[in-house]
Amino acid sequence: MQAERLLDKLRGLRQVDGGERERLIPEALRRSGVRFAASEGRLEGVYYEAMRQLMECIKPTGGGDPILQEGGIYYGCWLESTGTINAELLSRFLPEVSEATYRSFARHQRADGLFPYKLTENGPSFRQIQLVTPLARSVWNHYALHGGSRGGGKAFLREMYDAMARYDGWLAANRDTRGTGCVEAFSAFDTGHDLSPRFWHAPDVPYLGDASRCDPDSPVLPFLAPDLTANVYCQRLYLARIAEALGESGDPWRAKAEASLQSLFRECFDEADHFFYDRDRHGRFVRVQSDVLLRVLACEVGDRAFFDRMLERYLLNTRKFFAKYPFTSIAMDDPRFDPFSSYNSWAGPSNYLSLIRVPHAFEHHGRHVELTWAMQPILASFARAPRFGQTVSPWTGEVGFTEAYSPSILCLLDYVERLCGILPTPEGELWFTGLLPDARDHGEAPAGETAYGRTVDGTVYELVNTRETSHVFRDERPWMVFPSGVRAITDRSGRLTGLLGMSARAVEGELMWEGRAVPFRVKGNERLVYADGRFARALDIGLVNPTYE
Repeated sequence: MQAERLLDKLRGLRQVDGGERERLIPEALRRSGVRFAASEGRLEGVYYEAMRQLMECIKPTGGGDPILQEGGIYYGCWLESTGTINAELLSRFLPEVSEATYRSFARHQRADGLFPYKLTENGPSFRQIQLVTPLARSVWNHYALHGGSRGGGKAFLREMYDAMARYDGWLAANRDTRGTGCVEAFSAFDTGHDLSPRFWHAPDVPYLGDASRCDPDSPVLPFLAPDLTANVYCQRLYLARIAEALGESGDPWRAKAEASLQSLFRECFDEADHFFYDRDRHGRFVRVQSDVLLRVLACEVGDRAFFDRMLERYLLNTRKFFAKYPFTSIAMDDPRFDPFSSYNSWAGPSNYLSLIRVPHAFEHHGRHVELTWAMQPILASFARAPRFGQTVSPWTGEVGFTEAYSPSILCLLDYVERLCGILPTPEGELWFTGLLPDARDHGEAPAGETAYGRTVDGTVYELVNTRETSHVFRDERPWMVFPSGVRAITDRSGRLTGLLGMSARAVEGELMWEGRAVPFRVKGNERLVYADGRFARALDIGLVNPTYE
């Protein structure tokens, strides 16, 4: 009965005339068909408030098309965040706004190839570089998610490719003054690391506000920066893909990417600590363990064994970054760690801008279950948050600095879709995930049982998750049933292709699909492929468990 009530509630949000839909779902978001319902708790209300506030972060800038804004106290669009990872997530909900956001940076590119680090009503600003998520990855994922050339995206891809190639040239010419092959940081704001001990006693901006100049009187700068170098490595990998989609060779870009990777490990990786550090002008490691690690890993550096070692030693270590509300911006056992989240700080608190970068790092290596261990406490925190801030207390989950901040708004929308919703991927898959937000804060359920809807290529899908079973409907007809704790995977046409274990426990049962019952047993992170009417094991990598020392 509960599943039926949730489904009725979800379908009520598709009513054409008035009703709850008009009140809760902004008109621009309705084309995606995205809807969320919960049987109890506050998460549903917070979700629709996020939708409303997201629309307030979309505005014309400088007379152009509406683009995504950072939100909060930040009046504009930043390349490190709004113009890359934020827009990458937004592409699943408002693709036209994402595309306009990407194009805005290309169209304001300086003649010498430098991208603006931000766009505001006052025009583009070129004072620093401020790079984190590779733009080429975001552009490629947007292109692939929406049908590639079939969606008429070749002109968009060409415009962005040419601009990004010019920017790569600017970085090579201006940010490798020591000839190491690494990308250099001239200031704290080059990486967006406000107040981080990483940049204590270094200026916030490049010398004289010129992104191509480093302070000649600095005792430590320029830094060989692992996150900036990893950004360019990953950027070049995706430029290779884009070049080939445009009918050109990707080999030159792959050769440049390999050179960046070699420089990164030669100059910035410490074998003893198994960590990436800046190297200062004297050749010394800047031994501050920060979210630089997560940034590098999100740039697809290293294989699965390398990533797993990082999980054990750092990311899932409760002495390092795996706080009650992860992930901290500085390792918790560093004496410089500052947990306070009441101001713009990368000196300790967990930051939503970091949290939205986490899924790619984990999923790239098949660490889907471990990712849920980070998402669950953050969703519990959202369920009691009075606003959408930039930071969250790693101890209490209380929201911190600023409000109406688009990275945290998109973090909520993204985490709900990954944990208990329907997610289309750039690889052409649809994920139907049968989990529930858990009652981890004082035993209070943030959502109870849930339902989620999304329209894909004109087909309406609905997923109802109860504590024992998940039900999927296709154009309002029963279509698939499976036990909770797994993710069913189809292609975009709805053809079943696989199953993924999403729980620390093994799940055994039957998946019902189009009238047939398919038995299975799947462990956490185990991937099964569906063919010839049965499931077969494709990948079984086990789990990496949390550590404490």
